[in-house]
Amino acid sequence: MSARIRIGPLALVFVVLALLGCARGPCVSIVGADGKPRATVAVEVANTGPQREVGLMFRKHLDDNAGMIFVFPDSAPRNFWMHNTPIPLDMIFADAEGRVTGIVANAEPYSDKLLGVEGSSQYVLEVNGGFCARNGIKPGDRMDFSDFSIHTSE
Repeated sequence: MSARIRIGPLALVFVVLALLGCARGPCVSIVGADGKPRATVAVEVANTGPQREVGLMFRKHLDDNAGMIFVFPDSAPRNFWMHNTPIPLDMIFADAEGRVTGIVANAEPYSDKLLGVEGSSQYVLEVNGGFCARNGIKPGDRMDFSDFSIHTSE
């Protein structure tokens, strides 16, 4: 069964403006289960083992609507840590279809505690701590990818 989601004119304007903000590179848009856009993030893509290992370590600043998308070759349980990461982050976990399966909010800087969510994830989007609360992002929302391959370079 297929469902059509109708997007109103204001939502369409929001999406267009958000995408224009990412016109120079890769973006992830997060759309609610109701079809309403929640946020768009300009992302750095971590799709190789070495890129995923370093992630956002040693970064002292992350712009408000910026983040890093971790792209894995398969869907599996994922755990992250904040080793050498000085800024608090929200971690948004998504399955192979881009559906948000869970969120780790405001991960503690420099912590070596393993953080994850129930179930398998193929994508993890890291953004500034508090981003999900400010934008109403929750499990069941969907990630849409723009201007980059969702496949790994491995």
